[in-house]
Amino acid sequence: MKVLIGTKNPGKIEGATEALKKYFKDIQIKGIPVSSDVSDEPVNNEIYDGARNRVDNLIKYAKDNDIEAEYFLGVESGITNLLGKWVIISIAVIKDKNGYESWGTSPAFPVPYKYVEEIISTDLGKVMDKIFTQNDLGSSKGGISFVTNGIISRIDLARDAFIMALTQHINKIWNDKN
Repeated sequence: MKVLIGTKNPGKIEGATEALKKYFKDIQIKGIPVSSDVSDEPVNNEIYDGARNRVDNLIKYAKDNDIEAEYFLGVESGITNLLGKWVIISIAVIKDKNGYESWGTSPAFPVPYKYVEEIISTDLGKVMDKIFTQNDLGSSKGGISFVTNGIISRIDLARDAFIMALTQHINKIWNDKN
C-alpha cells in the first residue's frame, strides 16, 4: 500500500510507519516536504489547520506529479491553551484516495508558563534546544524525549496521533460515513 506523508522529518515518518503497520501490510511510505501554511509555531486551531493543509498540499503535489497513493498524511505539532492550560500537542490528519478525512491527537505535555511567549514567538524546537543545550532536537527524538527522561519520543507522539486518526478508517461503524 502506497502512502504519502507531508514531511521529511524522520521522527514523524517513523511514527506514521509504526501506526500504519499495526493495521496494514506492505506499507510503502514516502515523505514529501509540503507547506503547512501556518505559523512556524502553530497556536490553537492552527495545529489542526497545519496538518490538514499539509495533506491538501500533498494531494495537490501528487496530482501535479502524477503520483498515486492510498492514503495522504499530515501531522503538525503546536502549542494550545484550549484545554485551560498551555500544552504541546500533535494533530494528525489522514485522507484516503476517495477524500475521506479523519484526524487524531497525540498525548499533550504541559508547558511552563514562563516559556509560552518565547515558544510562540520562535518555535518549540529552538526553545528546547536552548533549555537542554542541544542542537536541532526537533529533527531527532524531539524535546519530549528530554522532558520525559527518554521514555517518550517524537516518534511515539506521531505514532499515537496517527493511530487515533486511523480509528475512523479501520472501524467502518465508527466513521462519519455511516
